[in-house]
Amino acid sequence: MFSRLRSDIQCILDRDPAARSAWEVLTCYPGLHAILLHRLAHACWTSGLKWLGRFISHIARWLTGIEIHPGAIIGERVFFDHAMGVVVGETAEIGDGCTIYQGVTLGGTSLYKGTKRHPTLGKNVVVSAGAKVLGGFEVGDGAKIGSNAVVIKPVPAGATAVGIPARIIPSKTGESADVTTAQGTFSAYGITLEDDPVSQAMKGLIDNASSQEHQIALLWQAIEKLSDSGRAQRDCVPDDAARRETFEADKLNQLMGK
Repeated sequence: MFSRLRSDIQCILDRDPAARSAWEVLTCYPGLHAILLHRLAHACWTSGLKWLGRFISHIARWLTGIEIHPGAIIGERVFFDHAMGVVVGETAEIGDGCTIYQGVTLGGTSLYKGTKRHPTLGKNVVVSAGAKVLGGFEVGDGAKIGSNAVVIKPVPAGATAVGIPARIIPSKTGESADVTTAQGTFSAYGITLEDDPVSQAMKGLIDNASSQEHQIALLWQAIEKLSDSGRAQRDCVPDDAARRETFEADKLNQLMGK
């Protein structure tokens, strides 16, 4: 028990630069208190003491602002950072090393009792502030859920999910999609420097339109030169022909945040 407590405290010291000492973490971190009370509530729940488990979880919610159903399964070294307003459903499973920020909901979309209604988080998953993960699917190891994302389908290992509904940014070979520092370094709030998929699509359309306008301008310029040299009829170039490029691709890319 004490070994697991030391592990829980150390994971907070490793991931939160505001944590100054083990004593401060033990006495002042509601995320740790929620984990400790949940273990007691979960033990009661699995022993058949359902009401007592629910009552302990209710007290924990009142004390910490974190609501964890006593039936939920939580692994080791899980860190609820700030975590006010977090809701974890009955059939949710949280793997080892996960980090969950404030306002997160691990919720269910099914009303059938006895079924897997809530998500399963793999190891080292980061769920950022305000995110909603809804359904009985899996979020793979090392995945990241962006702030305020609404995830309603599985997320592959190492990928990042952003947006409403969430879109998937695939992982790179051997690393997570949002790794910006050395491998193994914790990335707070799952911040990614990768482009949003919709942003990538828009950039592709802008570049394609710019390229087409460039080619059309070159064609009209070539036809105009042929006309001037007498090799073609002079009236073959209409007055409204676009001989110069006017498509402002750079400006549009700046608006898209490029």
